[in-house]
Amino acid sequence: MVATLEQVFRDEWGRVLAGLIGFLGDFDLAEEAAQEAFAIAAERWPRAGTPANPRAWLVTTARNRAIDRLRRDRTLAAKTRLLDVQEPVEDEMEETTIPDERLELLFTCCHPALALDAQVALTLQTLGGLRTEEIARAFLVPHETMSKRLVRAKRKIKAAGIPFRVPPPHLLPDRLAAVVAVVYLIFNEGYGGRGELAAEAIRLGRVLAELMPDEPEVHGLLSLMLTNDARRAARFADGEVVLLRDQDRSLWDLDQIAAGRAALDRALALGGRGPYVLQAAIAVLHVEEPQDWARLAALYGELARLTASPVVELNRAAALAEAGEVESALALVESLDLDRYHYLHSTRAELLRRLERTDDARAAYRRAVELVHSDAERRFLERRLEELDG
Repeated sequence: MVATLEQVFRDEWGRVLAGLIGFLGDFDLAEEAAQEAFAIAAERWPRAGTPANPRAWLVTTARNRAIDRLRRDRTLAAKTRLLDVQEPVEDEMEETTIPDERLELLFTCCHPALALDAQVALTLQTLGGLRTEEIARAFLVPHETMSKRLVRAKRKIKAAGIPFRVPPPHLLPDRLAAVVAVVYLIFNEGYGGRGELAAEAIRLGRVLAELMPDEPEVHGLLSLMLTNDARRAARFADGEVVLLRDQDRSLWDLDQIAAGRAALDRALALGGRGPYVLQAAIAVLHVEEPQDWARLAALYGELARLTASPVVELNRAAALAEAGEVESALALVESLDLDRYHYLHSTRAELLRRLERTDDARAAYRRAVELVHSDAERRFLERRLEELDG
């Protein structure tokens, strides 16, 4: 029963909380009510059995507790409209009566009035159900710092009157881009080794694709995450990063790669050619054998023109090098203003090594080691240095 309740929590927390926030208009009260409902479930379900409709049971129980609290606290005059709501009965709410307000919650959490770090934290807490200490640990900040960040975000939503709704059509493209960027940022935080965050981002991506099925960039994001995450088991060995060309393909999740391809096909069928669709196409090409490096370089070029990102240009340089254009790749790398980015120096070092400029390659690797944060990547770079010294 514990496992069942845990699974219900993972599956239903975001939808239950979103419905409560839409009903109550208050983040804190909704969270307290949702937590109380799950606590009651943990106490009752082992004895009485799991309800036929767990989500309806949780939503109804949480609403009852919230209304009880409001009745006890008459000073909440702004909420008096709720005091007249007929108290629902737990067994009477049907699935079709529960609106799915997760999309409204996503857009609220990712509102541009909030700082990006607050958008990420709030999305993980509300849609993902992660505890404050889990989010703090994932982003390597103290619990108190993350707690204050979340409190400030919720206060700003209330004080600024940020609406709990999907933006109107003329604002949707920019706001959707912000939502997608937040989910991808969560994925990237997990891609370096924290698998639980990557899994959470994929879950959020699936929710977004379910709620916005006609948006190609949403399917592109999901494809990108699924395809890259499918190689997770092969990306690290003995505490070191394993380059794509050296990975054990038997460790790749082929079903997940197939799901990534299907999501890309859906995005392309919708006419998608945005940055996430292009990145997904690149990720899918990377798992093909043999790899078409000239096609990859062309896609990176298209993506660079679209995003004006020097990081994308760095990736284009790597593809050019694999296609045999090492001198052109080095010239491109040395034109980029990314001195604080360790991947620029590690890429430059590899190109210099291929051109047999060993001393320059050694200096570039040392600079990369100075800048890298991941222990696994640091060990990889140090081994490369040792190979040059040897």
